[in-house]
Amino acid sequence: MPTRTDDTWTRVEYLARQLKAPRIRDMARRLADQAAQDGWTHLDYLAAVLGSEVAAREASGAGQRVRAAGFPARKTLTDFNFDHQPAADRGQIHRLAAGGYLTEAGNIVFLGPPGTGKTHLAIALAAEACAQGVRVAFDTAAGWVTRLQTAHQIGRLAAELRKAHRHGLIVIDEVGYLPFDAEAANLFFQLVTSRYERSSIILTSNLAFSRWGQVFGDQAVAAAMIDRIVHHAEVITLKGASYRLRHTTIETLPSMAAEHKTN
Repeated sequence: MPTRTDDTWTRVEYLARQLKAPRIRDMARRLADQAAQDGWTHLDYLAAVLGSEVAAREASGAGQRVRAAGFPARKTLTDFNFDHQPAADRGQIHRLAAGGYLTEAGNIVFLGPPGTGKTHLAIALAAEACAQGVRVAFDTAAGWVTRLQTAHQIGRLAAELRKAHRHGLIVIDEVGYLPFDAEAANLFFQLVTSRYERSSIILTSNLAFSRWGQVFGDQAVAAAMIDRIVHHAEVITLKGASYRLRHTTIETLPSMAAEHKTN
């Protein structure tokens, strides 16, 4: 004959199915023994069951946001070699990972030669934002411009900018690797302006701000764009040789040589 306990568990399983929360059923059983052993109150037990469900949902949601962000690879702060890149202050990076800049619509800019960890840090910080419930979108600078150009050609530029704004954070990678024509520069400027003091950007570039005029073909446009990006930003300049070339005999990349020559 079924016991009262059996009937109760049947009821719990039914309610969990109705709530579409099967983990509650599993955690309720798992935590029941611990609650009895440790003398939890009914309130303690309820809080533990619900807390485990919330934590599981948050982890699942973070995973979905990471997948939707379009990162080219998974990167974490744990994987980053701070010893190879002393210009990246560990304390500053972990403070940024806490996400305060997101609530203030602030930006983060990583500048430096190829291979110094700019994209790694950008993705790792953006993934932390995903874990905090923020919608994120990642693309290269050229990729963002392509999106905007396509939308502009079919008369949906405003809609595309609104779509981007639905993300609390966008990552713009590799500014400076390819020059923009006048139309592309204008579209990129509109993307930056649409987010100014409204939502956040993490941006990486291999060029110092003084050379952005070469990329956008117009010093005035570059200056106006930089002004909006850095107004509420932390700018972190990374230095040194490429981490990817650490086991090779190559010591200097062409872009680094050009940078030194320019300076």
